[in-house]
This record gives sequence, C-alpha cells and structure tokens, in this order.
Amino acid sequence: MDKTTLGRIAAQYGTPTFVFDEDALAARMRAVKEIVGESVHLCYSIKANPFLIPAMQQLTELLEVCSPGELIICEDLHVDPATILFSGVNKTREDILRAIDVGVRRFTAESPLHVRLLNECALERGVVLHTLLRLTAGSQFGMDESDLRAAISSRASLTGLDIEGIHYFAGTQRKKLDHQRKELEMLCALMDSLKAEESFDTRRLEYGPGLYYPYFAHEDFSDTLAPVRELAPDLQRIAQRTELTIEMGRFFASECGSYLTTVVDTKINCGYGYAIVDGGMHHVNYLGGNMGMRLPIIEHLPGPEHADESPMDWALCGSLCTTADVLVRKAPMCGLAQGDVLAFRHIGAYSVTEGPALFLSRRMPRIVLHRGGETHLVRDHIESAKLNQAGAAVKL
Repeated sequence: MDKTTLGRIAAQYGTPTFVFDEDALAARMRAVKEIVGESVHLCYSIKANPFLIPAMQQLTELLEVCSPGELIICEDLHVDPATILFSGVNKTREDILRAIDVGVRRFTAESPLHVRLLNECALERGVVLHTLLRLTAGSQFGMDESDLRAAISSRASLTGLDIEGIHYFAGTQRKKLDHQRKELEMLCALMDSLKAEESFDTRRLEYGPGLYYPYFAHEDFSDTLAPVRELAPDLQRIAQRTELTIEMGRFFASECGSYLTTVVDTKINCGYGYAIVDGGMHHVNYLGGNMGMRLPIIEHLPGPEHADESPMDWALCGSLCTTADVLVRKAPMCGLAQGDVLAFRHIGAYSVTEGPALFLSRRMPRIVLHRGGETHLVRDHIESAKLNQAGAAVKL
C-alpha cells in the first residue's frame, strides 16, 4: 500500500487503525513457497496476528494454535480442524478434550504431563492423536531429551497417541543462520539415534527457524526473503529424510501491516520537539518492548500547507500517562503538525495483540483488511474501559 492508499484509509476509518494488506501477504507466502519448494510444508503461528487467519488458511498447510482462546477464534472462523496443530506449554485436560471435541487431532507434547494427558484424553474420546514431542532448546518450552526418549520408549503403551516425530523451536529474530544449520544437524543426529536405539522412525519434523525480519531504518530491506533463500538448501535436505514443516509467524506476517496514528499535539519542551499521537506503546510493540532510540519505517502523511518545510527531530510519544510511552525518541520529520497521520510500516506481526491494550483504559484501534484494492473493517474500536471496572463480567 502506498501513501495515497494509507491516507485514504486513514480518512475513511480514522485513527488509530491497523491495516493489513492481504495481497502483500499472499505475494510473500507464494515467494516463500517457491523458494523452499514443494517438499517443505508451511505452518503459520497465529499468535503473530490472528486477523490473518482467513488469508493464511489459503496460503499454508497448518495453523499453530497455542491457547484455548486461539482455538475459539479458529472455531468462529470455521477453520478446518484437520489443519490445526494445538501447541502451547499450558494444556489442561479440559483444553485437550475441547480441542478433540471440535475435531483437532494434531498436538504437541511439551512435557511428560502432556504425554499422559493427551493419551488419557484420546482414550476417553476413543480417538488417536497425531503427536509431536517438543524438544527443549534450553528454556521452559518443550521437554528434555531424556523425557522425549522415555516417551518414545513407552510408545507401545500409549495407545491413544501416534507419536509422529519432533517439534523444535529455539527463538526468533536470529540473524546468523549458523544457529539454524547447527540445529538441523542436531535434529538429524537425534533422528538417527532414535532410529538406531529405539527403532523409531521420525515421520514428521516441525521446525521453527526463527528467521530474521528487519524493522528499523538502519537495516537492509533490499531482500527480506534472503534468510529463507539462504537456508532453503538445508531445509530441502532434511525434507528428503522426513516430512518437514517450517513454522513461523513474524517472518511471514511482518511486511503486510501498517499502523495509522494521528498527531494530536506538538510542543517544544526544553528545546526538544515532542509530538503526541493518538496511539502509543499499547499498540506499537515491534519487538516485545519499547523501541526507544530505534527508528522504524514511518510514512508521514502531512497536509500540503507544510509538506515542504525543513526537517526537524521529534520525539513521537503516545497517549499514555507514563514516561515509557515513547515510540521514537528522535524521528526526523518535515513540517510535522497536528492532524498529520503517521503510518508505522512492517507491523503485521505481534503488535496488534502484544501491546498492553488495557493500560489507562484507552480505546482499542480499528482493524482493517486491504484486498484487491478494497478495504474491509473487521474489528471496530473497542472501549477497553468496559474491561477495567468492577461488574464487567455482568455487562459483557
């Protein structure tokens, strides 16, 4: 979407508003698929942006769900349960039974407890669950290799489970592909060991490479698909040994999003320019925290009367009453003025759900999808004040 399109959307829907370009998303996903080839499958982690689920249903083979709430979203959108992988570290008996009852049959097991619960629930419902054992990368996620091996050793007694293989994800935004290559080598060695020592064939491997996506002005945007292009030969080699699915959210979705916010006030405090916008850190949250000195890609949509003025550095601050609500400490802008719209680009992943939206009971932004030259409002403003008061359960 160009500046003209963003300006038109801002005029039509107001701000703050998230805009997600489904055409750009589809183009990116087609490019990824062409790069990795038909032998490598794609899974979208919906926590990155659940508003992209309808589009991603057409673009990936699987959707990763990590909570009961995400499962409800998929139900409401009539997602085929056969395309859902139910993951996450906190799976209760109730969560598993509910997922089974709506037709989900693919699960990850992140602990020995998960193995037991999945098996018990499967037997109770009279089904077999296709299960991936998640190997830890040294964090709270997944299970130790010894526990993974124990589950495989006892698989004959786990009659409710079809243990198909391994799930592995170490982290996101990792620039050096040496890390991913070492992980793939480790996973190959583990598969060989399980074959030799446990007579276990790893039929499926779900791998999250955590590929890097640039967000800030000092970074290189010339080829944001370079990481997957460089790693593709390694992925294709693994795909010759087992059914390989790569699972990502940020790398897939970041490019397609823009966040529109309006400048509501400008002032000079102690010789420093401050611009207050009608959004803030409760919406703009590129990397899980305040950006501070980092400068994202921002399109300035000024009025014609001041578009050609000399540039000036501005601190872009949000509407929250906290000194932490600084989106950018030093953003050069030409003729920034009250009423101008700023479009924060490359914000298609996480920000829409990751920000502390309930802080100060500010109104939550609109969500707009852009497709085929048309825009569709998919969520209107929500008054969060209703959620921040006694008796909210009764009112809702």
